[in-house]
Amino acid sequence: MPYTSTLSAYLPFFRSPPPRFVTETGEPVWGIMAQFDDVVSAYHAAEKMRDAGFSKWDLHAPFPIHGIEEAMGHKRTILPYIVLVAAFAGIGTAIGMQWWISAIDYPLVVQGKPYGAWEPFAMIIFELGVLFSAFASLFGMMMLNGLPRLHHPLMLKDSFLDVTDDKFFVVVEATDPSFNPEHTSKFLREIGATAVELVEDA
Repeated sequence: MPYTSTLSAYLPFFRSPPPRFVTETGEPVWGIMAQFDDVVSAYHAAEKMRDAGFSKWDLHAPFPIHGIEEAMGHKRTILPYIVLVAAFAGIGTAIGMQWWISAIDYPLVVQGKPYGAWEPFAMIIFELGVLFSAFASLFGMMMLNGLPRLHHPLMLKDSFLDVTDDKFFVVVEATDPSFNPEHTSKFLREIGATAVELVEDA
């Protein structure tokens, strides 16, 4: 059953592809949520999810779990490279701006040095390098994490609220190439889930 939003009905270029799966009532399926009752079972479930080849999934826990990145098979983020590029962009901007001002627009001798000497530029080079890096860190992190997001389908599930108390949840998105509602639910139960629930894309 095709699913389109009101916006996409009038603006075709905003139209998202039809969902791969829908519920019996025709609602698009966002994914599956599986509950685990302790940290050990959740950790081993993450290892089994990784080994099974799932790529679009996450583990939610009430506290940080040591070594969970390795268990989930997380790769190194590209954020440091984004920050590095931004830092060099800030440095280049600072050098170019100051050289243009001091050597072209308003030639001014500073400490007896020639026009465009780099020594008086050092502080501004440092400041703009840090400034560009800080903005790249913030906005790069938000971009890589899909933020800002004012709503998430998991927030409509009352059982998911237990993640702030003592429960652990493995969540698999329907966009995962390995996702299948029946097979994925069965697999999650086999690896120790105590409850499995379908999540609609509301």
